[in-house]
Amino acid sequence: MSHACVNQGGRDSRISCDTVLQLEQECFLGAAGLQALQIWQARPGEVMTAVDAQQRYFRARISALDAEQAMVIPFAELESPESPLEICVYQALPEKERFELVLQKLTEIGVMRIVPFVSEHSTTLEKRDAGQRKSHRWPDVLLKAARQCRRAQLPELAEVHSWSQMLNSLADEDVKLLLSEKGTGWSFREGLGSSRPDRLALIIGPEGGFEESEIDEAQQYGVVPVSLGSRILRTETAAIVAASLAQFCVGDYA
Repeated sequence: MSHACVNQGGRDSRISCDTVLQLEQECFLGAAGLQALQIWQARPGEVMTAVDAQQRYFRARISALDAEQAMVIPFAELESPESPLEICVYQALPEKERFELVLQKLTEIGVMRIVPFVSEHSTTLEKRDAGQRKSHRWPDVLLKAARQCRRAQLPELAEVHSWSQMLNSLADEDVKLLLSEKGTGWSFREGLGSSRPDRLALIIGPEGGFEESEIDEAQQYGVVPVSLGSRILRTETAAIVAASLAQFCVGDYA
């Protein structure tokens, strides 16, 4: 099931070229590349990460950009800045600025999608924005983080899901792990098993964790409860640690 994306992230944000890029040779971008530059809010003279027809990645300077066309000059070839593992982090909405920290760090780690959701002990979007509306800043946090770490595409940020919407959106994930501090007996690595998934879902609870009834219901959707150890982590720490472990075990940190 596809997520409603609120930040124009995903593959459409890749600055792609229809031809094979050559170092120090100016190249026209096609319509898709031009659209991606607009998503990144790029300007002439800026350096971005571009991908060519052979799926090679380059740092490239924008030599020309207007509403009709764009040109770039690649000057350095890169290893892929995008992980072969598609990690989707389902994050119970935390309070205050913690979600902005989660968005920033998950982008740096290489997460592909982030889906905020509401659970029994989480806050809600209405409560978060009641004093001062800050959720409108979330796409900008992702954009700045992706620029800083030279990502080739923006992570997708989904609209806030209800608990049931979150569970229903898990259908396309190969492996689904829920972090629980309630003594599941399964470690993170044991939850992964010997599989090498293409798509991995990490479900992170709020401060106070999940209710037993929520864990039981999630298991009916193929979710495996796992533990990160005996220490109780803040929700933002759990998200960052779990995504890093996933990259180490089956992603591009190995």
